[in-house]
Amino acid sequence: MDFSFLNSVEELSCSASVAFTVDSSQVFKEDVDIVPITLSSGIQYVPWGADNRLPHNILDLIERDETLSTCQIFNAEVCYGNGLHYNTDACSASVRSEVEDFLLCNNMAMYFLGVCQDFKHFGWCVSVIILDKEGKRIVSVHRKEACYCRFTPANKRGVIENVLYANWNKSVSSVEEVEVIPLLSLECPWHDLQSRLARNSHLRKFAVVSRVPTPDSTYYPIPYYASLFKGKWYNIKQLIGMAKEAKLKNSAPIKYHIEVSTKYWENIFKRERITDTALMQKRVVEEKRKIIDFLTGAENSGKALFSTFYVAPTGEVQHEVVINNIESDKEGGDWASDIQEAVNMFCFTMRVHSNLVGSVPGKSQSNNSGSDKRELYTIAQALQRPYHDLLFTVHRIIMKFNNWVGAFPECPFIQLTTLDENKDAKLVSTEHLKQGKV
Repeated sequence: MDFSFLNSVEELSCSASVAFTVDSSQVFKEDVDIVPITLSSGIQYVPWGADNRLPHNILDLIERDETLSTCQIFNAEVCYGNGLHYNTDACSASVRSEVEDFLLCNNMAMYFLGVCQDFKHFGWCVSVIILDKEGKRIVSVHRKEACYCRFTPANKRGVIENVLYANWNKSVSSVEEVEVIPLLSLECPWHDLQSRLARNSHLRKFAVVSRVPTPDSTYYPIPYYASLFKGKWYNIKQLIGMAKEAKLKNSAPIKYHIEVSTKYWENIFKRERITDTALMQKRVVEEKRKIIDFLTGAENSGKALFSTFYVAPTGEVQHEVVINNIESDKEGGDWASDIQEAVNMFCFTMRVHSNLVGSVPGKSQSNNSGSDKRELYTIAQALQRPYHDLLFTVHRIIMKFNNWVGAFPECPFIQLTTLDENKDAKLVSTEHLKQGKV
């Protein structure tokens, strides 16, 4: 009798997978010339990217990767430091009172963390200052999300006159859907503000742009981490995740190898008096299911299987049923080294040490000492100095315009301390650094 139907692999899904991905390097590629777009009122703006969706495409790529999104928020938090402070130690009591009232009327924590995120994501941010009716005091400062801001084309003198704020995710055709904000000079916003008010301008709202200087001279700076998308590592890391998902969905590794002697089946057929081939196949399927049910399920944990055996003339023991457990686990998991390499490349590009965010997978990863981590965190904060100088421009304008003599903006460092100082951290003022007290 042909017992070929006794050999089988149960519950095996044999399928092939193909992965379709979008080349991330194309996000910055301009296939067409960037030309200004005209609204119905005649106002023009310069699109950000060929389809005016470049910032949203960047955000989409960031949100698709856990490591990249974590590095971005870490960089924004490090730039935030201990927050934006208006130092009034050398000010009079009346100035301190005015500054306190100003800070109570403006959510500076939300504002400063927002502009820090814009800086780290896009390399520029927009602050809007609002004057009182008389034009004598700056009473408010707000952040306009950079991804919703667009520049108008520069005039013949190379001056960008306005910032347009709108929801560019939808089709914007009329000026009624756009907030037009006069832009102060990028090179000298303080002098521009003074000149406008001297000409008795009726405007009371102005935009101040803080921008990271870049080697190019485009309207919208390309962020430093663009190399991550233009290179191959972003796509490689995405493909690794897709490959692991496809393996989990489309293939089931063999956990057990069950050896069943033909005598086992023959005894069942004889005992149950089965002679029809179709009924034999049905009975084999039923018996295989019983064995599988025995091996799987929490309720079967700890049970034992008894099977008959005999000793061959050679002295070898012959079992009718033998269940072999197949060790299919690979030490460290599939692609573990590739994942770690990709994550390290992400952290390197984002200038974030992996030990500070804990993003390197695996149990055998290297781990720095506490002293090394403190130094890494200190270095990360020290590197924020140029960004703070750029972000403080609008606040220096506010303080000078409001005649707050002796006040200055600062963002103290959070310096992690050693255990012998009996405290976890201390603040280091930039003013103290200038005076050499630290």
